[in-house]
Amino acid sequence: MDEREELRLEELLSAVHRLAAPGTGDLACAAPGHPAGHVCLAPSAELGLPALQEALDGQYGQPRNLAMGGYADPTVTGRTGLPLLTPFGERIVEMRAWAYADRWIGCGTARAGDGDGDGVRLVALVAEREDPAADMAEGTSWVDGVVAVTGWDTTRVRTVDWAAVETRLGTALPSDYKRLAEIFGAGAFDGFLQLQIPDAAFESGDIVRHTEWLGEWARTRGGELWRPYEVYPAPGGLLKWASSEQADEFYWLTEDPDPDKWPVLVTEDIPDSWVRFDGTTAEFVLRMLTEREHPFSTARYFDTHWFQSYGSEDRP
Repeated sequence: MDEREELRLEELLSAVHRLAAPGTGDLACAAPGHPAGHVCLAPSAELGLPALQEALDGQYGQPRNLAMGGYADPTVTGRTGLPLLTPFGERIVEMRAWAYADRWIGCGTARAGDGDGDGVRLVALVAEREDPAADMAEGTSWVDGVVAVTGWDTTRVRTVDWAAVETRLGTALPSDYKRLAEIFGAGAFDGFLQLQIPDAAFESGDIVRHTEWLGEWARTRGGELWRPYEVYPAPGGLLKWASSEQADEFYWLTEDPDPDKWPVLVTEDIPDSWVRFDGTTAEFVLRMLTEREHPFSTARYFDTHWFQSYGSEDRP
């Protein structure tokens, strides 16, 4: 990509960021015949879909595939990205989708006209996203509540050999954490809380490898950073399950024989900043997403919530 195309890509990404920012307001497209609720952008045809997708991946995580090879996923709904397909109808060829707060971000290709012989052009757009929690049933479980408020698609769930994971760790893990890891995989809630899971691509995101590394680090260099607590595998020690880009670290205090009763302890990147939460992992995440008074609330910044995936989806 030459310097001119790099500049055009940067301008396009800036436009996406402006339209996707919380508080932007209603979107209205200037393209003739397009419905309200989105804005189509004008990517340079010289960019190509792979380059544009890679650039968006770098900012918004891995996309969902809504259409491939001229076939749109028939299961897509307003909750899972349909506003990105609607402006193009049957002319859609490819579409990748990212959720970001109350916006959908999409890029793909569409036929330029109604005829089969018409050319295919690169498309990019930002569309309004409904609050997926609007119809959440009362009495929903903590895990199902996290799924509901993020609008996450649960048609594909990871299979994890928990017996092998827990044998290697030397402890059972909280049941609702295991369900979150199966449903969501690697990624971050509201682009903030980064979940650690088994078999992650990087050691820092892998709960098994990182636990082993952290335990060895504390054993050989001392545990002053975690005072007054010790680090697992010390009896009752801290076992890390998530982190944030702001250097917050999220642990369980493994003091109870029943992992479902482990409290959550969070520390910021300052000494003696421990905050204790006596509730389950999924309860902590849901309250963080929805309660403004939560000490690590993302609800103060976003009214609509999402999960930024670091994995890939291989379905149409």
